[in-house]
Amino acid sequence: MILLRHGQSLFNLHFTATRRDPGIPDAPLTPLGHAQAEHAAESLAREPIRRIIVSPYTRALQTAAPIARRLAVPVTVSPLVRERYAFACDIGTPASELARAWPGHDFSALEEIWWPTMEESRESITGRAARFRAEIAALPDWREVLVVAHWGFILALTGESVSNGEWRRADPAAPPPEEIIWHP
Repeated sequence: MILLRHGQSLFNLHFTATRRDPGIPDAPLTPLGHAQAEHAAESLAREPIRRIIVSPYTRALQTAAPIARRLAVPVTVSPLVRERYAFACDIGTPASELARAWPGHDFSALEEIWWPTMEESRESITGRAARFRAEIAALPDWREVLVVAHWGFILALTGESVSNGEWRRADPAAPPPEEIIWHP
């Protein structure tokens, strides 16, 4: 599978500058984030992607949009690949509102309020990543799946820290990371 971290969001822009939560729920992409999404669409156009699994956060949906358009592949929204709930940007948008905004996507795996109400532990996101790893490894087409997710989820899944708009190949049958270095 290919793992793509969403483009730069308004949260990323402000948090990087101040190291404080700017209090932006479900932060959308910045102009740079949209450019990163377009660049990802261009570079991934040569990959054998047959479907996209995307996090329900707006920044991930916006990142997946130009790729889905370019490749004309189905998009499934999965709460399993969402970010670790720790900041205001991890307060999501209700599923009914997302479905109205993104009518071509499959939101059937989403409850109306799909994000946690309290900070998620590292053990919880690591467990979620393990569940996703097992689910995707069981699929015959996992090599042709693009997953648009977040820094914390990709780190929990692979042990790798990736920047906004970067993508990596990952084998879900590979052993999980022995140690994950979480930034403070």
